[in-house]
Amino acid sequence: MAENTETKTKGAVKGGNGRFIFPLAEMAKIEAGTGYSTAVGPVVEGDRMQCALVTKPKGTGSRPHLHPNEQWNYVVKGTLRVKVGDGEEQLCGPGTLLYFPANIVHYTIATVEEDVVFFAVKDLSHGIIGKAADGTMAGGHFDPGHEPKPA
Repeated sequence: MAENTETKTKGAVKGGNGRFIFPLAEMAKIEAGTGYSTAVGPVVEGDRMQCALVTKPKGTGSRPHLHPNEQWNYVVKGTLRVKVGDGEEQLCGPGTLLYFPANIVHYTIATVEEDVVFFAVKDLSHGIIGKAADGTMAGGHFDPGHEPKPA
């Protein structure tokens, strides 16, 4: 039987076929929200699920966006400002589990105090990257003073 090494997300690593253990902290990081977020981290895809250890630098994050797959985020380090659907923005720190239903607009932004690290799990009905709610791919969210420095 041929080994399946294809992934839905460019740069992700395929699990299975003898690969079952992944040292996420040592793996290459990819953009996990190209066009609408500052999220980066290693992504591993199985047959039906994908996981990522995502970092968002302090004062940065995602603009409102959505994706056709469900998502769970577990905050490991730092504090996120989180808004899901029509709900109120909330602060979510280490130990908080976040749920994002499919096709619901949401955002997560690292507070200005420190970088945020979270473990993300999504079903594989779609890759890791969604789309901005405003239809643009103009980049992530940057709080004042946390904009990217010119090259």
